[in-house]
Amino acid sequence: MKAIDQIKTPIATEMDHFEEKFRKSMQSSVPLLDKITHYIIKRKGKQIRPMFVFLTAKMLGEINESTHRGAALIELLHTATLVHDDVVDDAYERRGFFSINALWKNKIAVLVGDYLLSRGLLLAIQNKDFKQLELVSRAVEEMSEGELLQIEKSRGLNLDETVYFDIIRQKTATLIAACCACGAASVGSDEELVEKMRRMGEKIGIAFQIKDDLFDYGLGEKIGKPTGIDIKEKKNTLPLIYALNNASSSDRKEMIRIIKRDKKSARDVKKVISFVLNSDGIRYAKEKMEKLTEDALADLKSLPDSAARQSLIDLVRFTIDREK
Repeated sequence: MKAIDQIKTPIATEMDHFEEKFRKSMQSSVPLLDKITHYIIKRKGKQIRPMFVFLTAKMLGEINESTHRGAALIELLHTATLVHDDVVDDAYERRGFFSINALWKNKIAVLVGDYLLSRGLLLAIQNKDFKQLELVSRAVEEMSEGELLQIEKSRGLNLDETVYFDIIRQKTATLIAACCACGAASVGSDEELVEKMRRMGEKIGIAFQIKDDLFDYGLGEKIGKPTGIDIKEKKNTLPLIYALNNASSSDRKEMIRIIKRDKKSARDVKKVISFVLNSDGIRYAKEKMEKLTEDALADLKSLPDSAARQSLIDLVRFTIDREK
């Protein structure tokens, strides 16, 4: 698996410029806001989503100011949703740093999220990037619907695989889909190609979430210890859904009884993990993930060869082969 800096090579200059442009897009005349946005920039992750925007654009045309704005729009709205998510989840840490609500309390965190959302919308409107605004607004709408669908279904223990895929398509995949579509739209691609890139990104995003599901069973960090966090939080993951749907009636009832408990002991969690590991649930989830990945790579390989296309292939593999 190639390192992220190697994957970034065809767009290294553009990514450096993007950091500066993104910083400027967050600036405010209110000192408190500037202090908080500076903190957000300092703790940024690998910037996978802007990379999807830039590599898709470079593969299909010439990166331009519209591409930079599309990447900034995605990052602003994505960051806004993360800030709001931390408030909703009462989370005090993200990527090893204190969350905004942990440092500045919920009221300020919600307002900061609103500010970032408005900055993204204004950036698109002021530059008449209406196609990108439509793509990203639809993604935010779907992310909200996905979260609400998950909350609704988690009140019971939903074991419908179709509903599971609806939730992760909306919650996770829709934003990566928007990245690829925005990259294509920014270089003047026709509607058919923009939609093809959106669907490709959706497959990558669904595979990405299945990979996250697998981490709960220790399949990461060079096959580290299972965490059982999803089990503790009663989250429906693909390995668990498959295991329960293919279990004997007695095993299924016992596992559901454990999962529904509000307080689970370490022994309870270990029992559910062992049940899933012994049920073919991991194999099934991996096969689904690999099929989606291969389908996405087939979409890419149908396009003309280039350094950007190869880096995009490497980026897809990086998101699926990552260890955490």
